[in-house]
Amino acid sequence: MCGLTRVDEAITCSNLGVKAIGCVFYPKSPRHVNEEQAQTICQAVPDDIKTVGVFVNETLGNIMRKVKICNLKAVQLHGSETPELVESLRLENIFVIKALFVDGSPSLKDVCNYNASAYLVECGKGILPGGNALTWNWGKAQAFGEKHPLILAGGLSVENIAGAVAASLPDAVDISSAVESMPGRKDSVKVKAFMSAVSKCMIKHKLRKIF
Repeated sequence: MCGLTRVDEAITCSNLGVKAIGCVFYPKSPRHVNEEQAQTICQAVPDDIKTVGVFVNETLGNIMRKVKICNLKAVQLHGSETPELVESLRLENIFVIKALFVDGSPSLKDVCNYNASAYLVECGKGILPGGNALTWNWGKAQAFGEKHPLILAGGLSVENIAGAVAASLPDAVDISSAVESMPGRKDSVKVKAFMSAVSKCMIKHKLRKIF
């Protein structure tokens, strides 16, 4: 569940079965949070929830500062970060998620340059680096997921999640806008419905989990 901005909503999401929550540190995002907000959110959720910081072309120093202050358990790199940055973070024993794009750069073919813990794959179109709620041909990620830990993202909703999972067979899915009442505000009814649908998909396809 990406783009959390409120403590109560983060706790609700964890109670509804969400295994990882994302705090976005990209200033141009409508779901952007500061260090204090992220710290409060991350401290409030159970220890078994993977707290993820989402960054776009940020420096190693700034990322590590937020990792320590907010007690992040993972980072998601959603820009044109270098393989060296990924490796530096891995050496700090951080779970690193690198975003790759079907219709953008870095592309799925660039996976050979990275040594990430998992890869978030989406289409790569839209104004922002991510979070544009654009649907795409999720089946294009299926072959990639056979070889690499795959987190599917982009335009997912309770209406299309069954088809998206069947087409791509991911290890995890990433959602934000489709379960919101407005940017950054999660709707508990929508979250509950989505999590129920995801659970059924994972069981039906006997998919492994990375969180």
